[in-house]
Formats: sequence, C-alpha cells, structure tokens
Amino acid sequence: MPHERQPNVIAIDGPAASGKSTLGFLLAQRLGYLYLDTGSMYRALTLAAIRQGVPLDDDAALIALAERVDLDVLPLRGETDGRQYTVLLDGEDVTWALRLPAVDAAVSQVSAVSGVRARLVERQRAFGRRGGVVMVGRDIGTVVMPEAPLKLYIVATAEERARRRLRDREQLGYDDDFAAILADVIRRDHIDSTREHSPLHPAGDSIIIDTTDRHVEVLLEEVVALLNQVAA
Repeated sequence: MPHERQPNVIAIDGPAASGKSTLGFLLAQRLGYLYLDTGSMYRALTLAAIRQGVPLDDDAALIALAERVDLDVLPLRGETDGRQYTVLLDGEDVTWALRLPAVDAAVSQVSAVSGVRARLVERQRAFGRRGGVVMVGRDIGTVVMPEAPLKLYIVATAEERARRRLRDREQLGYDDDFAAILADVIRRDHIDSTREHSPLHPAGDSIIIDTTDRHVEVLLEEVVALLNQVAA
C-alpha cells in the first residue's frame, strides 16, 4: 500500500519509446494507483479521424471530432493479452488498433492542434483531480498537472528508442525497417519539441531519468526511493 503521504499525482513525461509508459505502468501497479497514458487519448482521436475520413490538416474538423467522440481509458480487468489499460472509442475496444502504422504516422500532427489538446487536457485533468494516478504523456508536468508533487522526465537515445519500437512492432507481427523507424522517431521528436502549443520539454522541477541500457526493475526501485523521499 502507498504511504499515506505519498504524492496523489505523479507526472511522467518524455519522448516516444523512452520507457515512460512501462515505468509508469509498473509504478502504478506498485502503488495501487490508476495508470493513465494520455498519449492513448491522442492516438484514439487520431484513429477516429482516420476511420471517419477527417482531414488531418483540418484543425476545425479535428477539434469538432475531439468534442464529440466518446473516449474512455479503463484499468485492467483481468485481460491477459499484454495490454496496460483498455481504451474505448465510442464504446469499442481499440486498445491494440492504437498501434497501427497509420496512427503512428499521424498522431503527432493531430496532437499538435491546440484546440485538440485543450479538449483532451480537460479530460486528463478530471482524472488528476480524483487523485491516486500515475499520469504519463508529453506535457503532464508542464501543462496538464503542473502542481503534481513529483514530476519525472524520462529520456533515452533515439537509437535505443527505435530499437524498442521495432521490437514492439515485430511482436505485433509487422515487418518493419530499423532505419525507417529511427527516422520516424527523430521526426516525431522534432514535431513534439517545436510545436507552438505545449511543446515537449521537462518542467523546471522535473527529475531527469535516462533509461538507455538500464533494466526497468532498477529504474522502478529508483523511482520508489524518490517517492519515499517526497513522502518523508
């Protein structure tokens, strides 16, 4: 059980495939907290846009879509397929569809739209106000929950992140090229860090953790130690 003075909200940010999702999920399990991967919400909206034929360069249409879709993120309920949460889009379980190549290629463009971010940030803050949540994304510590008592910023080299993404894709049965994935990782980093609204960067009081060539179990114990310091 978590310490009674443990932070109610833990914000974890970082670039794609940095390891923030795996670390956040394990930390939430350790604490008995809700795990909320905010990136899944942007992916779900991107999937909805693709399915409904909404032009990805039509900001107004994307904002309207963000306002009308029924989107929910649920904790695990006994699923054994390796997922970390369940995402419902208009009542349909789309958890694994969020990792389709078309979604990978378009999610940064969709999430860069300020009106889209505003709508989804409102939903994310509602989760944060409930407390007992490990919230993972790209702007949690800077925009969504800047008052979070503990903020982590997870990094890894682009090459390491591309290897992880390639491994994930292979496990899903896709035959991808490392060089192409590396190029996409670098492209997404550029989009996420240079966008006008909520660019990717650590909050001033974030603790930077590099996961390159480090086992997640070691990283988890490192974060738990930080939590104990905050709770002391």
